[in-house]
Order: sequence, then C-alpha cells, then structure tokens
Amino acid sequence: MNVAAEQTAQPSDEIETFLRANPDVEWIDAFVIDVNGLARGKRTPVADLRQIYATGVQFSACALLLDTRGLGHGAAGLGTRDGDPDGTGWPIPQTLKRAPWALRPTGQVQLELRDVAGREPLWWDPRIILEDVVGRCRADGIHPIVACELEFYLFDPRRDRHAPLAPAASPLTRRPPRAAANLSLAALDEHAVFLAALQHAATAQDIPVSSAVAEYGLGQFEINLNHIPDPLKAADHAALLRRLIRGVAQAQGADATFMPKPFLDQPGSGFHVHVSIVDDSGTNRFGAAGGEALLENAIAGMQALTLDSLALFAPHFNAHRRFQSVFVPRTLDWGHNNRSVAFRIPVAAAAARRIEHRVAGADASPHLVVAAVLAAIHHGITNRLTPTEPVTGRVSTTLPEFSSGLLDCLRRLEESAPLAHYIPERYLRAYAQLKRSEFAAMIEQLLPGELDFYL
Repeated sequence: MNVAAEQTAQPSDEIETFLRANPDVEWIDAFVIDVNGLARGKRTPVADLRQIYATGVQFSACALLLDTRGLGHGAAGLGTRDGDPDGTGWPIPQTLKRAPWALRPTGQVQLELRDVAGREPLWWDPRIILEDVVGRCRADGIHPIVACELEFYLFDPRRDRHAPLAPAASPLTRRPPRAAANLSLAALDEHAVFLAALQHAATAQDIPVSSAVAEYGLGQFEINLNHIPDPLKAADHAALLRRLIRGVAQAQGADATFMPKPFLDQPGSGFHVHVSIVDDSGTNRFGAAGGEALLENAIAGMQALTLDSLALFAPHFNAHRRFQSVFVPRTLDWGHNNRSVAFRIPVAAAAARRIEHRVAGADASPHLVVAAVLAAIHHGITNRLTPTEPVTGRVSTTLPEFSSGLLDCLRRLEESAPLAHYIPERYLRAYAQLKRSEFAAMIEQLLPGELDFYL
C-alpha cells in the first residue's frame, strides 16, 4: 500500500469525522509498529492533527529497529553510521481512532515510516516485509485469510525488580487466583469489567475481537480475532490489540504481559496464527476438491521453514523458556484436532478449513510471524512439498533445535537461503545483529538466581 500516494485521497474526511465524533480529545498518539510489535512515536496536541496528515511526523528512522527497551544497537549501521536521520511517518488510512483507556482524552493514528526525501518505503519496516510476502502469494494465486490469537497474563504491577511476579487480584475477591481456571466462565465473570472495557476499546478501534477465554495459567487469558482477507491488517490488529490490552489493564490498576514465560511454574503465552487459502471467488481451497493435497503442501512448507524461522517466532531469551510448557510444540509434527502439534487442523466445516500455526510466542512481531508463516505456505504450495504423516495422540518429544536457545536460532536464521528467498538477507542479518545485542545487554546484568548459585 503506497501510503504517501493516498494522502490526498481521503485524509480531510477522516480527520473531520474523527473530530466531530471526539470533540473532547486533547492528544494524538502517532506511532509506527516496530520489530518487536511495539508502538514507537510521538504524542502531539490534537491541534496538530491536520499537520500530521499534511506533512507527516518526523522521528528517527531507526525507530523500527530498536530493542524492547527502545534502545538502538546500530544494526546494519542504522542510527549510528548513517548519522541517525529522521524518517517521515505518514498516517495509514482508517487508523485514526480513539484510545478509550487513556487517562486524558486521546486519539491515535498508526503511521508508516518512510524516507524523508523520496517517501520510499524503508526496507527494515516489518510491515513492508509482510506486504512483500503477501504480494508474492497473491501473484501466484494464493490468497490467505488470516486470524490471530494472543495469550497473556494479568499481573499485579506493585513489585520491584527483586520481588516475584504475582498474578493480578480478582476485582471481586480482592485475592490473586490460587488454582488453574482453564475455560472457566467464573474467571471471566471475575474480570468482567476488564473484558467489557477491552471489548469497548476494540470496537472503538475497529479491531475485530471475537472471543475471550480463561487459559490454563493463573490470571492467563486468550483473546481471539476474526478471520480477515488482509494479512497486513490482521497483523496490525494483533499489534494494536497488545497495546490496547495493556492500556485497559493499566487503567484498571493491573497490568498485562505478553512475555512468553513470566512464571516458571505456569504455562507459557503463545501467538497462534490461523490461515486458510481462498480462490478468486472467496471459496476456501482447503475445503474444496483437491484441498487436502493443497493443505498438505502448505504444511510441508511450514515443516521446511519453521526451524529457520524460529528466531522470529521466539525472538527473546525468555521466549525459549516457553518451549518447556504444556501444549507448546517442540517438534514439526502436524495433526487433526490435536493441540500438542506445531501445525493443527481444527475441526471445521469445509468453508472454515484452516491450519493453526502454534509455534510463536506472544511477544513476537505479528508482522514478522505472519510473514514467515505465509512464506512457508507459499514455499510448500509452489514446490508441491510433501509433509510427514499426521500424528495422533500427545506429542511429548523435543527436537534439539527447540532447546538450542536464541543464539543458535539467530545463526540459523542468518544462514537460511530458503527464508532469504522471501525476507531479504540484509533484513535477516540486521534482525540477528539487533537480537544478539539485546541478548548481550540483558545477560550482562546480574541475574537474581546467580546469587543463589554462586555467592
């Protein structure tokens, strides 16, 4: 999508409609979604809104390639050798929305960061990476329908760095949960105010939330998004939903985390991607005649590229702890109606036949995860790959690659010729450099457990 070319198409109508509906808004958060799926940008007075649409928002072009703390590490020389130049953030059409959780009346608009002079896309933008993969798919008649699921924990924000993390207290009992409440409606009732506020905020932002589920962990929930035919927008929705969930939780005195393994004795949090393929008329090809063969080609592509993509699915040190959790895949198996495999075929009618990719952690970049999943599907279908036989029953084995850790996964990512066919090699190198530097900065700190082991 050429955002800059669209600036004259509809911005004035979008601005005026927003201002009429939200006359009390004082601030506008204008931001991009970075390599970690986090919002980076500026808060400006609402009086500047028309100027944002007219001339864009200037801030550091390396904002898209920062670590989780917002610090740059000079990956690919960005922010260092290049002199840290600005990019221009152009509003993405139809993303000007209210942020209902904000303490002061606030709106937000998502930006696409581009080169200042030529308004060219930046090659290190995760949205551009995904957009290119989607284009490859559609050029070959592969039209993906995508839905995302996010797991997270509500926790008590009153802590210091030496105190253990604690689940958030129930608003009804004023006590933290003491027992697992998987699929518990009572747990949803206890957090009904939070969930209602979440639904209200999602509706205000046109994020297609479909359902909420109490998960296995203490204070753990899952939010599902509807299937849509625009993978780029589906990834945007997932990133915006993470921002929304944290904002709503904090407004109610709690906090939310998408850290894949915040509690060692509790299940991890995942980011699951559901994908089906439709034809030009919108018919699900997985459910049509010959669909089983096509589905198996897609699964075989996932099996071929998952280990090369593992550093995208588990991008941080903590994310690799999740592979020790129950119902988290540690092999490349697939199967029907089986949550212990990496690639699950849910029970569904022909029109809803799909693959659930279950490998990624909840902290991963939605844009890079969806890009890697669709790249694998394209790879499998266009090369007519054949998968292993589907498995039945619980898979409890582990491939060595799932326990090798972040650094080995980054090396494999950099060296992957098949993956570089879809995600440019220079991006894979820059990503690996960033994540190595972030890991080094984290591991240089004295970890609390070291005192127990070595003091």
